[in-house]
Amino acid sequence: MNILHSWAAGSMALIAATAANAGTLVINSDQADPAPKAAFAEIVSKFEAENPDVDVKYNLYDKEGYKTAIRNWLATTPPDLVFWYAGNRMKTFVDRGLFEDVSDIWQEHNLYSDMASAKPAMTVNDKQWGVPYTFYQWGVYYRKDIFEKLNIEEPKTWQDFLSASKTLKANEIAPVAIGTKYLWTAAGWFDYLNMRTNGLKFHIDLMDGKIPYTDDRVKKTFEHWKELIEPGYFLENHASYSWQEAQPFLYNGKAAMYLIGNFITPNFPKELDGKMGFFQFPQINPNVGMFEDAPMDTIHIPSKAKNKEDARKFLEFMARADNQTLVNKALLQIPPHKDATAPDNYFLNKGVSMLKAADGTAQFYDRDTDPAMAQEGMKGFQEFMVKPERMDAILKRLERVRKRTFK
Repeated sequence: MNILHSWAAGSMALIAATAANAGTLVINSDQADPAPKAAFAEIVSKFEAENPDVDVKYNLYDKEGYKTAIRNWLATTPPDLVFWYAGNRMKTFVDRGLFEDVSDIWQEHNLYSDMASAKPAMTVNDKQWGVPYTFYQWGVYYRKDIFEKLNIEEPKTWQDFLSASKTLKANEIAPVAIGTKYLWTAAGWFDYLNMRTNGLKFHIDLMDGKIPYTDDRVKKTFEHWKELIEPGYFLENHASYSWQEAQPFLYNGKAAMYLIGNFITPNFPKELDGKMGFFQFPQINPNVGMFEDAPMDTIHIPSKAKNKEDARKFLEFMARADNQTLVNKALLQIPPHKDATAPDNYFLNKGVSMLKAADGTAQFYDRDTDPAMAQEGMKGFQEFMVKPERMDAILKRLERVRKRTFK
């Protein structure tokens, strides 16, 4: 197995352009954090052991650079497999003819039944375009010990959440850790505030460009957001931190809560065992269902790939319950295959039961809407979190983008 570490966009294209020889399977992956890196090293070794005639070239990139580079690879000289995301992120490449139809794999391996819950997110034009290997809950990860010390209960309602934040702020603890240097973290707040205020159908209609960003119901979502921004409940200077750089504030007790996906949990320091908790994003409108973000990560064959035969073998391999169990044990996430086993883990157990009871799920803002809209939307969210007084101007700008994007 050959694992290449490449962090510069310039060298990415060079590596991706390496021609695949017969029996060489080139895979480009964004799973560079320690836990997924180790998990996929094991997966690739296992695949090579089962397929000794295939030599895997597994190229590893950081997530932010990957999002830009993949567009160039797919249109020029792609690898044989790419890691990516379900929903609109996938559909964008499908619509441009850059992903291979793999409905035959779903048919032959009974995935319509074994991955029934994942099928809608993997389907465009009644065909499937990749294989999912994991999904995970979002919610609020928090310091149980700090809550106990300050007699704060897990918030169930928005008023509970505001009250908890007020108490934390009064005790010189940042209520909410966040890093918005990479813009997607702010989108998590928008998703939950909008779904809790207006419901899933409204949210998806907005993602599909059917509702103006200047709609009063969207403004109501932003008004709820202001209730956290204006009192200073978010970590100071969050725009200068990545999501990883904001974590130490939670771990050293300078912040108490973090709205994020379950991929954060492998990073929790050992000394915080038993001190970290998880709760569902609180209810805002009792007349609106409890909807959740449950993003799904996926693997695809580029339509211009050279070695599609071995790429299909790898997708079939990744679709197996045993391999989904293996990967998700390391990721501390949930396998899409119904016969795979999620790890017995405090956070996952909470997540699995929460998602089973959910009234519906979304992928995530930048996976549910058009990429051009997502980029401008997330810029607007970050700007709003720093300058909430610009709300009307930001929403007017996003509305112009919506009209241009969804002609």
